Amino acid sequence: MGLYDRDYARGNSFAYETASRDDSQIISFVKETYKLFAASMMAGAVGAYVGVPLAGAIQAYFFPLFFLEIGLLIGLQFVKKKPGVNLAVMFAFVFMTGLMLAPLLARTLGMSGGGSIIGNAFAMTSVVFGAMSFFAIKTTKDFTGYGKPLMIALFVIIGFSIINIFLGNPMIHVIISGAVVILFSILVIYDTQNIMRGAYETPIDGAIALYLDFLNIFTALLQLFGIFGNDD
Repeated sequence: MGLYDRDYARGNSFAYETASRDDSQIISFVKETYKLFAASMMAGAVGAYVGVPLAGAIQAYFFPLFFLEIGLLIGLQFVKKKPGVNLAVMFAFVFMTGLMLAPLLARTLGMSGGGSIIGNAFAMTSVVFGAMSFFAIKTTKDFTGYGKPLMIALFVIIGFSIINIFLGNPMIHVIISGAVVILFSILVIYDTQNIMRGAYETPIDGAIALYLDFLNIFTALLQLFGIFGNDD
């Protein structure tokens, strides 16, 4: 799974005036966002753990599960300000992302050294995510105005991904996966700076944005490592 419309969470968040929040409010907002991000990572991992033994069934019912996943993502926008319900829907969504990742994980585990491939992909994703987050905090360059070109780049990648479903060209797949890693690495910077400025409407918006960044980088790296680590 991957390549979600990363603009889903923006909504009217820029209409929210960051200046209306004092420093203590922003610090509290950031802490809550990263707590939810960490919890989302755990919920996604549980979904993947549950899903790997059911990979065949998940693959067979891919489209119904996919539409359920997207429905939860869209539904989250309508309940994100409703205490209790918002967390239930958020965790249901991230659990589903882990579940939908299970077929790819199962295929990778079936390769020679598959466990190492997954471990290396996760470690590399963590390094990239951490490095981009650190850069976002330390740099004096403002990336928050890059939303539109980043979204255009995302839609271009999605377009080529759809085309390659029919072409089935491995080289194009490698190029797309590499582009995904680069794009979502930049989005980590973009989202981190927006979170630090309190530009998201709720901590859930920021947490899901970071989670999707991490998920897409991990998925793309896992595919790349699986391709280059496959003896076939």
